[in-house]
Amino acid sequence: MKIGVLTGGGDCPGLNAVIRAIVRKSLKLGYDLIGIRNGYKGMLENDVMPLTRNDVSGILHKGGTILGTSRTNPYKVEDGEKRIFHFIAEHDLDVLIPIGGEDTLGVASKLAGSGVNVIGIPKTIDNDLMGTDFTFGFDTAVNIAMEAIDRLHTTAESHNRVMVVEVMGRHAGWIALYAGLAGGADVILVPEHPFNVDDVCEQIKARHEVGKNFSIIVVAEGAKFETASEDDADGSYVLSSVQKDAFGHVRLGGIGAVLADEIEKRLGYETRSTILGHIQRGGTPTAFDRVLGTRYGLHAISLVEQGTFGRMVALQGNSIIDIDIKKVSGAIKTLDPDLAHIADVFYD
Repeated sequence: MKIGVLTGGGDCPGLNAVIRAIVRKSLKLGYDLIGIRNGYKGMLENDVMPLTRNDVSGILHKGGTILGTSRTNPYKVEDGEKRIFHFIAEHDLDVLIPIGGEDTLGVASKLAGSGVNVIGIPKTIDNDLMGTDFTFGFDTAVNIAMEAIDRLHTTAESHNRVMVVEVMGRHAGWIALYAGLAGGADVILVPEHPFNVDDVCEQIKARHEVGKNFSIIVVAEGAKFETASEDDADGSYVLSSVQKDAFGHVRLGGIGAVLADEIEKRLGYETRSTILGHIQRGGTPTAFDRVLGTRYGLHAISLVEQGTFGRMVALQGNSIIDIDIKKVSGAIKTLDPDLAHIADVFYD
């Protein structure tokens, strides 16, 4: 049995824990492995590396991915699928294990439909993948954002400022909600609910009127103004670039600065914005993400052992299960109603 492993999309704390677990269990079962560099790009360019016990020694605590990653979409490349099949045949692969988010697993689902033995592992700090309660990387991102909010509290209070903290979250407000609640934010703005700037200003003004001369606002990068056009998906966002990646995504970023300017203009309160950006992706993974990633990797190899393919491993409750990988493709897990209601309390 020979297995190919790749990581696609954005890097994420916990990826190396998954790779390590896959390698350790595979070697015990006598399987051969290769690492595919830089996601699907490595399959198109035949760029591989060995995955031995020594290669994964000492990587558990490291962020990023030893395999490298990219946002390459083979279905946007001429003869992309044909080249993928050529790669699989050339390396005599029996199984492909892609570790990634919606886009990476969407490609994996197509490959599975074309006959490739695929087992997907969910990865995104946004926690917006269907079928799993949590993805690894999310807990680390939330803790990083929470620590930043804690630090901004002290400077906001010292200077009587309004601080706007922009966190990641294109379609779903999981990071904004969890970090905002844990950090004691006064307003939380998420993509699921377009917001009205006047309402935000009224809440800040009410705080000042009772003697609270500073405020913390957490906003997801994908949050939208209530007045935005619903006919133009890209126009509803604040963009840092209109250029799209291989999966059709524009680059978000800047809503924090726009909101801060509006608040200062309308209320006259000194307002500053902070974009956490890729700081949320980097660094050492938390214990939760290391353990979750390890459990995902081990379960993936259990599926290989069983000969069960076309699946994605997932966490439901405290159990690691697996679901049809096709159920993940094209679907986004937004905040559930109960959690979304918690966010409503902070900006209604």
